[in-house]
Amino acid sequence: MGFKEVKRELVDRYRCVARAAIDTKNLLHAGEIEAEDVALIVMACRGTDHRSFPHHSAQDIDVHVLVTAGWYIKFFFVESRASLISVHRTGMP
Repeated sequence: MGFKEVKRELVDRYRCVARAAIDTKNLLHAGEIEAEDVALIVMACRGTDHRSFPHHSAQDIDVHVLVTAGWYIKFFFVESRASLISVHRTGMP
């Protein structure tokens, strides 16, 4: 899947992943940023802001990371849904 398709799919199909231990830096889970704002950040990303790697426990799932304009967003696609794992500030603009 190319980067433009990854962005479009994330915005079209996202949901939040419920995790046993949610990091307090995860601003989407904490309700400190709206999903619509995350979508705007994602759509502003370029290919150089993106990297992907196999999930540590399911090698057939690619984990995607976007780092841009002071934001860190991690997500993956499973069963035609995009799951946001982490949305937080990087401390860098």
